[in-house]
Amino acid sequence: MLPQSTGPDSERASEERLASLFKKLDTRNEGHLDLEGFRRGLRRINHPLKDADHLIHDILTAVDTSKDGLIQFSEFRSFFASAERELWRIFRSVDVDGNGRIDKAELRSSLDRAGIVVDPGRLEEFFGSIDKNNDGEISFEEWRDFLMFMPQGASMKTIYSYYLSTVNVNPEGDVNLSDGLNMQGLGYFFAGGFAGVLSRTATAPFDRIKVYLMAQTGKAPQQALEAAIRGQAAAATTKVAGPFKEAVLTLWRAGGIPSFFAGNGLNVVKVLPESAIRFGSFEAAKRAMARLEGVEDVSQISQLSRFCAGGIGGVVSQFSIYPIDTLKFRMQCEMIGGGSRGNKLIVETLKKTWMNGGIHSFYRGLPLALIGIFPYSAIDLGTFELVKQTYLKRRAEKMKCKPEDVLMPQWLILGIGATSGSFGASIVYPINLLRTRLQAQGTTHHPQTYTGMVDVTVKTYRAEGIRGMFRGLTPNLMKVIPAVSISYLAYENTKRAMGLP
Repeated sequence: MLPQSTGPDSERASEERLASLFKKLDTRNEGHLDLEGFRRGLRRINHPLKDADHLIHDILTAVDTSKDGLIQFSEFRSFFASAERELWRIFRSVDVDGNGRIDKAELRSSLDRAGIVVDPGRLEEFFGSIDKNNDGEISFEEWRDFLMFMPQGASMKTIYSYYLSTVNVNPEGDVNLSDGLNMQGLGYFFAGGFAGVLSRTATAPFDRIKVYLMAQTGKAPQQALEAAIRGQAAAATTKVAGPFKEAVLTLWRAGGIPSFFAGNGLNVVKVLPESAIRFGSFEAAKRAMARLEGVEDVSQISQLSRFCAGGIGGVVSQFSIYPIDTLKFRMQCEMIGGGSRGNKLIVETLKKTWMNGGIHSFYRGLPLALIGIFPYSAIDLGTFELVKQTYLKRRAEKMKCKPEDVLMPQWLILGIGATSGSFGASIVYPINLLRTRLQAQGTTHHPQTYTGMVDVTVKTYRAEGIRGMFRGLTPNLMKVIPAVSISYLAYENTKRAMGLP
């Protein structure tokens, strides 16, 4: 049992208490603690961290300011004296009535303010883990003794994540599947997958029109430009709007409302892993960047690292699901009035694609896709994260609290998502158009074939000019703006519902 006190210690009392604790941890009386010695010491005092090797290593790294692999008492004293002051600050913010004790209602209210959803059973366990004397209240001594080894900066989110880490490590050092902190990775994947399915289904008709227009070739863009140069505004508008209207009517005649959702089943099959991998890889890349930069909080990484993490997330997800993406595009371009539908169309498209080049046919346009997805994902995810963190920091300064304790308004999430997504999509749209034509080549709606990236670029430019590179941009933005907004809104709210930082 750790030494107890009735409140924040005086400097002398704190020195004596920390010296006593250090002596207990130093089981070999060496005057310092290495990784194994620290582990032995935690087992001696039966601390919940005794089997959590990953956190023990993180604590040693944080305390060992001299970077010699050892914790000296001077380092130990300095680190934990500072930690105690921070824990006292958090304790007072949770102890709303100021009576020096935290009850369950105050703990629940504090978690709610931090946006952490905890079921009653888990709250009981959390409270009981800190309330060592089981008197129904948490004293500062109990609060401090349970949390003083927490390796990260103190906030309710990090405190709750720390608790989840300590209660789910078994004696063999393995983490149970209910471990919230170590399940964060899967949590991010689930949140991303749910967000992707919801947003793509809601905007499927716009995606269908975009693909149809991308697959078409013709002189409409050039004719619109020539009409505008001649000062014939009405004619130019008609030329621009004509293809969109024609696409809607053609798709309607091909099968009514279901025609606008053709390929959405494949889209869901594709987007579930795609969005899960994209957001999950983005979070993993941010943590990797944080380690490279030597910071513990991913919100503190540089803007360049944030944009690179976004690009990495996009590349990993695009490569993972590319064959399904190709099958979806080709299926949409094979759909005609009176033709096959549903699973039959999928099977026929699959066979035709395979016969046109085997497995290689499913990866046509992949280099273009990877070239385009990195800047798009970097701009989209990077911009969203940058604006979000900027808002949280400024809001926290005004509210005099931690950024982790600030809740973003739903309308702001929608606005940031729409801006970052539409900007990124517009920048890389020509690359996506060329990639889509490579994927859809040889289909009913796009019978042209190409030898590769250079060939499709040259043929498209010669036939349609620079404006042809942006064919279908309008329905794409009509899809992207709500899709990205819904996706981020669902992702952020799902993360908060799962208690993820």
